[in-house]
Amino acid sequence: VQVVQSGGGLLQPGESLPVACVVSGLPFLLYDIAWYRQAPEKQRELVSSTDSNTDYADSVKGRFTISRDNARNTAYLQMNSLRPEDTAVYYCKLDRLYWKSYWGQGTQVTVSS
Repeated sequence: VQVVQSGGGLLQPGESLPVACVVSGLPFLLYDIAWYRQAPEKQRELVSSTDSNTDYADSVKGRFTISRDNARNTAYLQMNSLRPEDTAVYYCKLDRLYWKSYWGQGTQVTVSS
């Protein structure tokens, strides 16, 4: 199983950035997708998930969008109107009840003027 993230980088406040998570070696369609982030010296927090409903952390509602392309085994997190407080390492996670979970390697997103 491989869960490979791409995207990330240094952005200015207000800019947009997509991050992607390409999955191989498992039945992608059967897994729920979630995106987490971890800022320096903070706990990892849930940003968005697609289990029974699509949910977003209050801090990103209206700015971030989670999506998936099952034909390409890829999950996306589109981040708009980025803020300095969005600076973190972003992780995708694949979940299915009673099955093993899988994490991507993490993608650094830095928002600074």
